[in-house]
Amino acid sequence: MSKLGVMVCGHGSRDTEAVTEFEAIANGLKARLPEYDVDSGFLEFARPIIRDGLDALRGRGVRRILAVPGMLFAAGHAKNDIPSVLNTYAAQHDDVEIDYGRELGIDLKLIRAAGDRIEAALAAAGGDVARHDTCLVVVGRGASDPDANSNVAKVCRMLWEGMGFGWAETCYSGVTFPLVAPGLEHAARLGYRRIVVFPYFLFTGVLVKRIYGYTDQVAARHPEIEFIKAGYLNDHPLVLDTFADRVAEILEGTNVMNCQLCKYREQVLGFEAEVGLAQESHHHHVEGIGTDADHAHGHDHGHHHQHGNGHHHHHHPYPHADHPLGPRSMKADDAG
Repeated sequence: MSKLGVMVCGHGSRDTEAVTEFEAIANGLKARLPEYDVDSGFLEFARPIIRDGLDALRGRGVRRILAVPGMLFAAGHAKNDIPSVLNTYAAQHDDVEIDYGRELGIDLKLIRAAGDRIEAALAAAGGDVARHDTCLVVVGRGASDPDANSNVAKVCRMLWEGMGFGWAETCYSGVTFPLVAPGLEHAARLGYRRIVVFPYFLFTGVLVKRIYGYTDQVAARHPEIEFIKAGYLNDHPLVLDTFADRVAEILEGTNVMNCQLCKYREQVLGFEAEVGLAQESHHHHVEGIGTDADHAHGHDHGHHHQHGNGHHHHHHPYPHADHPLGPRSMKADDAG
């Protein structure tokens, strides 16, 4: 029987704290799965890159690798970029079998973890504001994939209904709409005494810090409302449990990714031109770049993924790029 290994595939970040937190997740999964050899790597902007992790597992004698995306939802990175890297590696190393797992997705364990983060923030804030006098704002990463964006809205609804908030809104850090600043301004007009801002992110990073920064700026414009910043998911034990479940699903044969709403396979309203696009990675030129001081590499996480060195990701253009509430990634100097 081939020696089994687990590869955790992260996106990568220019923020060293985010890289450290991802590594903590990988180490936590290693502790949860002592029967496997576990390694990790990043798609872009940090080292080791995914290929390095695969090399390490192969060098330690692993011949079957169970690869899982370290991502909440399946958009372009989980559907195209990571599979392209894995397929290329497998084609170059015929002594290794790689099986790819699904994203964390909508999972009740993650909903409970999110609830814990929100409850902790409310407890820390104290006071006697009733839950029905509180508005929840869930902030997702945002993608050019409407399936992934709709999942954030579903998470928001489940938290809203499950925790009994008076109202809830969904916004995004970039790519789609509404962005954080207009989303928070809209929530502020609803008349609630409290607004809880919860970034539905796995790790910290530039975007999470900007979400909190926008919250402070909008709060300063609305002193009559109490704004509470909840923590992101991070290494909550239920997050680690969900990762372990995704590994088990590969071996059990229940590793099913929902392709019914995938814009690359079905005609999704507004995204019809993207059916059948080639599965390829657009990250070769940024592998490993980002956190090292000797790589001053500008990166705009807008929908075109333009880079300061003239490279382009060549993603298909987002159909609502001129929407007045977005879509473009948050920037440090335009909280609006």
